[in-house]
Amino acid sequence: MQLVPVDDPADPRLTDYLRLTDVVLRRLSEPEGGLYIAESTKVIQRALEAAHRPRSVLLQEKWIPDLEPLLADVDVDVYVAPPELLQQITGFVLHRGALASMHRPELPSVAELLRDARRVVVLEDIVDHTNVGAIFRAVAGLGADAVLVTPRCADPLYRRSVRVSMAAVLQVPWTRLPEWPQGADELHAAGFEIAALALDDEAVSLDAYAADPPERVALLFGTEGDGLSRAALTNADRVVTIPMQRGIDSLNVAAASAVALWALRVVP
Repeated sequence: MQLVPVDDPADPRLTDYLRLTDVVLRRLSEPEGGLYIAESTKVIQRALEAAHRPRSVLLQEKWIPDLEPLLADVDVDVYVAPPELLQQITGFVLHRGALASMHRPELPSVAELLRDARRVVVLEDIVDHTNVGAIFRAVAGLGADAVLVTPRCADPLYRRSVRVSMAAVLQVPWTRLPEWPQGADELHAAGFEIAALALDDEAVSLDAYAADPPERVALLFGTEGDGLSRAALTNADRVVTIPMQRGIDSLNVAAASAVALWALRVVP
């Protein structure tokens, strides 16, 4: 690592951090594949452990000792700035030590991701980054194998998703799933039964479904307001519901994912 003091918020070397939104970073044509921002020394460590490649790092001087062991053998510029300049550059107070501009990894194919999996989660059009992060944390903690997200689903590498997941989005394998029915065709080709979590008069209760589950299950969760689309339900093999009490019809999607994953966990 090379320490580079900076004192000008307009320094072109800091362009990755200059109030750019996550969407803009993702759509950058150069470098190929775009970037994402890793926030905090812990997240940067997890990103490096996942073999993600940093383009640069931005931090306060007091955080250098925390980053040195992680970046000692990495060829990367580490830009050092005072706290008031960091806030001017990023637009927020940097409480978590450091930011790193990371190259986005190439996503695996759906077939590659599913090859050895038994439990996966499919997120259809979930737009809340907090929910996406919480679901990834549940997947990691409860032992599912992977997450697949539809084209309009929120980006798992958005800063808030990464933060809420406690960096689990950097540990759990994931990729993008094509639109229906192609997405369902790929899941079926890999031997998965698609179990849609939804409210339906014909739905089977989660406890009944978990009593004798298929060998390979893809748990399908829908967006926060409207739930699963008609296309998703049409392409699902089974509709499953979590029994509720006291007039409550359903749980938040992140909570529902944790309950379903626990019920269908594969015991080693």
